[in-house]
Amino acid sequence: MGILEKISEIEKEIARTQKNKATEYHLGLLKAKLAKYRAQLLEPSKSSAGKGEGFDVMKSGDARVALIGFPSVGKSTFLSLMTSTASEAASYEFTTLTCIPGVIEYKGANIQLLDLPGIIEGAAQGKGRGRQVIAVARTADVVIMMLDATKGEVQRCLLEKELESVGIRLNKSKPNIYFKPKKGGGISFNSTVTLTQCSEKLVQLILHEYKIFNAEVLFREDCTPDEFIDVIVGNRVYMPCLYVYNKIDQISMEEVDRLARRPHSVVISCGMKLNLDYLLEKLWEYLALTCIYTKKRGQRPDFTDAIILRKGASVEHVCHRIHRSLASQFKYALVWGTSTKYSPQRVGLTHMMEHEDVIQIVKK
Repeated sequence: MGILEKISEIEKEIARTQKNKATEYHLGLLKAKLAKYRAQLLEPSKSSAGKGEGFDVMKSGDARVALIGFPSVGKSTFLSLMTSTASEAASYEFTTLTCIPGVIEYKGANIQLLDLPGIIEGAAQGKGRGRQVIAVARTADVVIMMLDATKGEVQRCLLEKELESVGIRLNKSKPNIYFKPKKGGGISFNSTVTLTQCSEKLVQLILHEYKIFNAEVLFREDCTPDEFIDVIVGNRVYMPCLYVYNKIDQISMEEVDRLARRPHSVVISCGMKLNLDYLLEKLWEYLALTCIYTKKRGQRPDFTDAIILRKGASVEHVCHRIHRSLASQFKYALVWGTSTKYSPQRVGLTHMMEHEDVIQIVKK
């Protein structure tokens, strides 16, 4: 029996099993086996090495956004509207067959936008180049899931399921579980909260399934068996996702309003160029980028060339971005902006910068 057949059998058994106290251990073990087989499925086969054309695109710019969705939902049209890259768009499915990069210039940042080929059901098992598409999506900072507003929620559910099965967790935070394999001493289990979904026995069974007999486990929040399996596997990607509903010009206003009120959702029309500005604003918010401007002594700040960093960046991060030796020669910095109590404020390397702050660095 191949891996795909084993996965199919386990999925059927999980669907058949009624969830109650007596079966929760059985379900936990099935989920552990399922995660193990899916991990094997994602490993590239040795026979395919060195064949076929490359699919991924070199990372460039200040952030990377992956555009995924089913065929013919308007991804290529969106790429052509937002960037100077022309991606072939047509009314038939599978117009885009490889990864097409473009660059969105917004608030001084260069955001790399990747138009990936349409995903089909069963992509996680490798159907329709799905595995390569999903592998590229894992390298992004934010996923834009392009959906057809006329198709309701079907596409969203199917895509979430495909991404979930390959370890991409959308709009979720990493489970707060400390896990460390050891060489001896058995399994040490503790929790700082009352656990309602996982027990010590279930944790031990799942660890034994992964051939782990010595480990330290500490639950800091009430997590599910699935979340604990994610921590053991360790290759899960947690990333923000924007659900973008295209073709809103073809549905009723009531339906547009319903979709727009859903969490993490934006409604647009590429055909009529509706709401694209708001989408860019939301994208910037989800990327959590900040612009920092520099200033030389006795001169006006340079507002033409911003340093783009992640939210929560310190003065030290700014120094490293300007030149790697600058932090070692650093004496102090003068900062103007919302991160200071007064302007200019003299600060050290640990000072946290905020959006559109101006910095002047003084060397020793």
